[in-house]
Amino acid sequence: MPHQTTNQQTVDTSVKYGDWRDELFQNGYVVLKGVIPQARCDHYVEKMFQWLESFPYGFSRHDRSTWTEEHLPTHIKGGMYHRYRVQHERTGEEPHFLTHNAIASCSEPGVLDVFSKLWGTDKLLVSFDGINFTLPAGKPLPPTQPWPHIDQNPQREGMQCVQGILNFAPNGPKDGGLLVMKGSTKLMPEFFREHSKVIGRQTWGPTDWFGFEGDELKWFEDRGCETIKVNADAGDVILWDSRTMHFNCVPTSQNIRSLVYACYTPASFATTETLQKKAELFDERVGTTHWPHDNVFKCSVEKMRPDEEAEGSSKRLFEEPIVTDQILKLAGKVPY
Repeated sequence: MPHQTTNQQTVDTSVKYGDWRDELFQNGYVVLKGVIPQARCDHYVEKMFQWLESFPYGFSRHDRSTWTEEHLPTHIKGGMYHRYRVQHERTGEEPHFLTHNAIASCSEPGVLDVFSKLWGTDKLLVSFDGINFTLPAGKPLPPTQPWPHIDQNPQREGMQCVQGILNFAPNGPKDGGLLVMKGSTKLMPEFFREHSKVIGRQTWGPTDWFGFEGDELKWFEDRGCETIKVNADAGDVILWDSRTMHFNCVPTSQNIRSLVYACYTPASFATTETLQKKAELFDERVGTTHWPHDNVFKCSVEKMRPDEEAEGSSKRLFEEPIVTDQILKLAGKVPY
């Protein structure tokens, strides 16, 4: 839970690299095209359908009338899943996980290459985060209330965490998804200098989360920032600096949204104590937060269905993953 923040020696975002990193550092986000092959995207969409059909609530991919709350396990904001140990689910005969590294390190090396290039090392840890599988059921989903926020404590200095979306289905302007406040990243130090009294505002748990209010958004807009809906094709990877203001919206179209939230940071950023805790939670097969090297604690904000509470469904794991040496290193279980 909340803890003393630390600053790691991180990437110099003022350097020009002549590649996608320049766009990330300038705008606070970037879309990397075609990182994951289409066949693998189709595979992960299929595994997500199978996962939902494994629950005893009557969901069927072939019947959109079952794509509703009463037929789905607990989720939030249209299709975010963090419970049921989904972070550790096996997704095939190969050693894949949905949200641990697996896509990157074992079958999608392009993803791991992206984060290795970003941080300048291949000795990485991976987050135990969540998935998003949003399924419009023939009518518009209830709109979600925007919750613009950042996922890095204002008292940390420099780029300490970069979040990622591994996108498996086309995601256009009406398909829901990530919205970012373009250009907000560079203004964060100035904002918190001018609004120092808000730094300790109560948050939902980790110290590395800060939510903005309406008048505070205007401060950024008055300085040239604008809210952008980030679009992506199947196989694209979206990266955004955790200091970039962002939130999510549900689709107004009838297209599915399928993705994994995955974040990687250098293993050297983690303390010995954090690595020990991360290894314990890996053994328990539970999820944590966006952060791979800090904020390592059990994290579930969704209120369970009453029948799930009674049945203990939150403790289920549909299929145990295949564990490799590389996965153990990414999970903090084995040192590099």
